[in-house]
Amino acid sequence: MNIFGKTIRLFFVDGNPNSLTTAELSNWTGIAVRVPRIKVREFSNRAEFRKPGVYILIGKGDNNEDAAYIGEAEVIADRLVSHIANKEFWNEVLFFGSKDQYLNKAGVKYLENRLYEIAIHAERYTVNQNIPTRPELSEAEQAELEEFLSNIKILTASLGHKIFESLEETVEQDETNQLILFCKNGAGANSKGSPSTEGFVVYKDSLLMVTEQPSLPNSIVAERKKMVDEGVLQIEEDFYKLTKDYIFTSSSRAAAAILARSSSGPVEWKTEGGIQLKYLEI
Repeated sequence: MNIFGKTIRLFFVDGNPNSLTTAELSNWTGIAVRVPRIKVREFSNRAEFRKPGVYILIGKGDNNEDAAYIGEAEVIADRLVSHIANKEFWNEVLFFGSKDQYLNKAGVKYLENRLYEIAIHAERYTVNQNIPTRPELSEAEQAELEEFLSNIKILTASLGHKIFESLEETVEQDETNQLILFCKNGAGANSKGSPSTEGFVVYKDSLLMVTEQPSLPNSIVAERKKMVDEGVLQIEEDFYKLTKDYIFTSSSRAAAAILARSSSGPVEWKTEGGIQLKYLEI
């Protein structure tokens, strides 16, 4: 299967990347808009704001975690003004519409439902809302909207939010299969992970040491505590157990968190046959 590159055109409407930004893909009728909450009213009369679309409110939850709300509207500006009055958590919104008349009410409701499903699966952001209703559409209509959806995913990530990108999509692949590595010790810690475009993913059900050694950096002590507080780590017998896939910024940080001591990831992570990561990175 051929893979083709994408060209993204960003436009900072008033020359400021912290204000209104539009993003377009070549040969695509859609358009993405990113705007801070405090700028919504200022730009609400622009044509992009007066059309149907699907939107993502982005901010922080009660525990300072990344949080989002996904919705649709026949007139984006009107719905955003309503959310300014009724939803406090968000400080930025991304929304997606069409430069022509392609999107209708059924189309944006389909996109809303699918984006919700993808965000929940990815587990990147907290998305606390009712499941959006998916309308009945023909197979051909769904196929067209799925292509539109794939472009939304690309532009959302390009605009700085990986809400729709699952960890599986970031893992490093060798020529034939996903590269799976193991980090373990004689005391019973036993974790499985993979290199990722964002660092290193450690997989659900991995076992981590509980007792921390003096050599464990304070930043990793704090990260492990946060993981416990958020339920990402739970005690199981004499170990911590990962309740979901978790990404660390490097293989060494992942190994240190697992072994509860200062560690070198390229040395500690090995294939099932015992080959160290450092020899695979050459």
